[in-house]
Parts: sequence; structure tokens; C-alpha cells
Amino acid sequence: MGIDLTALHWIYLVFIGLIILFMVFRKDTTIVCIIGIFSIALTATGSLSGSISSVFNSFIFAITELLSTILVISIIVAMSKGLTATGVNDVMIRPFTKFIKTPALAYWTIGIVMMLISWFFWPSPAVALLGAVLVPVALRVGLPALGIAMAMNLFGHGIALSGDFVIQAAPKLTADAAGIPVGDVIAASVPLVIVMGLVTTITAFIFIKRDMKKGILKVEQSTYLEDEASPSEQDLLSAGWRNVIALLIPVLFAMNIAAMVSFDLQGGDATALIGGTSIFILLIISLAAYKGKGLERSTSFLIDGFQFGFKVFGPVIPIAAFFYLGDAGFGTIIGDFLPETSHGIVNDLGASLAAVVPLSKAVGAVTLTVVGAITGLDGSGFSGISLAGSVANLFAQSIGTGVATLTALGQIAGIWVGGGTLVPWAIIPVAAICNVDPFELARRNMLPVIIGLTVTTIVAIFIL
Repeated sequence: MGIDLTALHWIYLVFIGLIILFMVFRKDTTIVCIIGIFSIALTATGSLSGSISSVFNSFIFAITELLSTILVISIIVAMSKGLTATGVNDVMIRPFTKFIKTPALAYWTIGIVMMLISWFFWPSPAVALLGAVLVPVALRVGLPALGIAMAMNLFGHGIALSGDFVIQAAPKLTADAAGIPVGDVIAASVPLVIVMGLVTTITAFIFIKRDMKKGILKVEQSTYLEDEASPSEQDLLSAGWRNVIALLIPVLFAMNIAAMVSFDLQGGDATALIGGTSIFILLIISLAAYKGKGLERSTSFLIDGFQFGFKVFGPVIPIAAFFYLGDAGFGTIIGDFLPETSHGIVNDLGASLAAVVPLSKAVGAVTLTVVGAITGLDGSGFSGISLAGSVANLFAQSIGTGVATLTALGQIAGIWVGGGTLVPWAIIPVAAICNVDPFELARRNMLPVIIGLTVTTIVAIFIL
């Protein structure tokens, strides 16, 4: 498992530390990321002009990777603006206000619904389905936007994705790498997912309530979903038409869910279906409300949506560009300059860590958590979890037990960090829907997730 680390690995590791440090102290990381990309490219190629070009190419790579997410968020925002401007949104959220009456109910209701939908369709479509309807309700009962974002994030990208009990993409990757059946990983992950989920979400809720009481967290009325429509715009649709469209929208999304089940649409395909449906909903609203001016108004809503989307993603592109160098992006952006035995900078660092630590149950569990977290730094959550399975197999052979538990632990750590709740560009869909800063959301998630991973690792040690 030993891998010779080069200067590229150490430079990457140093800049990871700097980026985390800057984020902790609430400083912008753009310049640090750009210098990091340039330094790695210059060390690899020795070419000044090529290194400068690599910075630009890394931005292109990051935008390309994030483009589908940018598009679906922009479209959802455009649709939401149309719903709000015409008063349809008020009709849609009215039924939910009858049982979501407190911030606590809003937090747990949004979280549990997010988790259930994410189990079947993964978190990105779930964010799109829930955002336009439940976020305004939660805001109106007093749950701050950051609290809403944390609930959606921790329950969806955390609990649902780390267990992945229904779709089973994550346990399949880790089980294959560990050389054990998928069922073994799923069975071993159940108690760990429960512990991680309960500790993290309860801790986060306690922190939210504490900061609300102190006045640190407040409901911001400027969020796009709460923008007030002018009376003249709302009057463009009669009460009857508003009711019809408000009923039509959940019917269309229910048909989306039926199509996802029937045609086994998951991940990006499911998100694309939600995005396409949202475009047609926007067109229906624009044409029904604005008649002859519907063509121009639909374009105006789309422009607003795209402006919002790119404004939110702008600060994230440089940091995403840097972290993509840790995985498959290195070859595309800079070229083939890593050692022949390398599996990517991030995976090399994780494998090297596993190769030098002493072997015992406690050390094995801690190492799998750390290796999983390191491999999650690329922001996908899935690209490095195969390494976690391989390391789990290695440790289990030495310890003599616990390969399924160690595999599940590495999978949970990798996905909670990178799938994600801590990596800023992995949490952009939730941050954008709730109109909060993704970096601030990552900072808010950090302590609950670290506490959760610590407790879960301790539990895993006792299970081994």
C-alpha cells in the first residue's frame, strides 16, 4: 500500500491546510486556491506560461464539472421567482403552515422528508423538490435559512447518502474494493449511520437553537424565496388559476417521481427531469399570468435565475478547481506528471497514511475515519471510497476481524465529508436553494459532523 509521495503531494497537503485555516478564520480562499493551483502546476511542469494557463484551465474544468448543478439551481430559482411574483407560491405553502408551526417542527420535518426522498432519488433532486415549497414555510415560522440548509444537508447529503440503503451505489463501491458482499457492508453500516445521524442532527439542532436565542441566527427577509411580489403582478392570475397551477405543480412533480421509479432514474438523470419540468412550469406561469408579454417575462425570470446561480457559484469555482487537482482533474488540467503508481493525489495521501500507522482495532477505526475524510476532500464523496474499502480489507486481515464495519466506517466518513456536508462546492445546491453562503454552511456543519464522526468511530471500535 506504500506510495512514494512527491513534492506535488506535499504542496497539495500544505495548501489544504491553508484553505481549511482560512475558512476557519472566515477569510476568503480564492487567492490561496489560485496560488496553490499555480504552485502545483509550476512544480509539475516547470513551465511558467503553462502554469499560468493551468489556472485558467482549472477554472474551465471546475465550471464544466459544476455546470449541471449551476443550471438546475438557476432554473429552480427562476421558477420560484415566477411562483412568488404571481402569488402561486402562497397558495402552495398554505397547507404546510397548518402543521409546521415552530422552528423545531420545520427543522425535523424538512430533514426527515429530505432523507426519505434522498434514499430513493439521491439528494440533488430532493433539494429541488423540497426547496420551492418547504423553505418559505420554514422561514415564515422562524427557522433561519442556515438552519433550513443544515437540515436539508445533514439529513440528505449526510444520513441518506452515506448509508445509500436503496440505490446502493456507495456500498457497492466499498464492498467490491473490500472483497465482501454488498449486504455485509449495508448491515454493518446500519448502526453506524444511525449513530452518526442522531448525533450530528441533534447537535446541529442544539447549536441552531442556541444561536437563535443569542440572536446570532436570524430569519433574513431578503432571501429570494421570500421576495414579495407586487400586488399588480399577483392580480394577473385569478384565485381560481392560482389554485389550478398550485395543484398542477405537485401533480407534475409526483409524475416525475413515478417516472424515476418506473425508469430507474437516479442522480443526474433524476435531477435533469426535475430541471426540465421546472422549465415547463415556468413557461406555464409566464404565459398564463402575462399573456402577450409571457415570452419576455419568462426570459426575464430565467435571467434572474442565472444571475443568482452564477453569483452563488462564483466564489466556489476557484476552490473547486484546486480540489479537483486531487483527483481525475490533475491529468486534464496539468497533464501526466504524477508517478505511474499514483491513483490521484488525494488517494495517494490516504493510502500512505494507512501504510504507516500501527495496527489495532482502535487505530484501525480511527485510520478508516481519517482515510475516508481525506478521500472525501475532492468533493464527490464517491471517487475515493473504493480506497476506504481496500484499506479496510488490509486492516481487517491484520486485526483478524471487522472488515464490514471498517468498510462501512470509511464509507460514512468519505461521504459525510465529500458528498457532502463540509466541502463547499458539494453543498451548493442546498446553499443556493436557501440563499445562504456555502462557506458559512460548511463552517456551521463542521462541528456537528466532527462530533458525529468522533462518536461513530468510538462506537465502531466497540463493535469490532
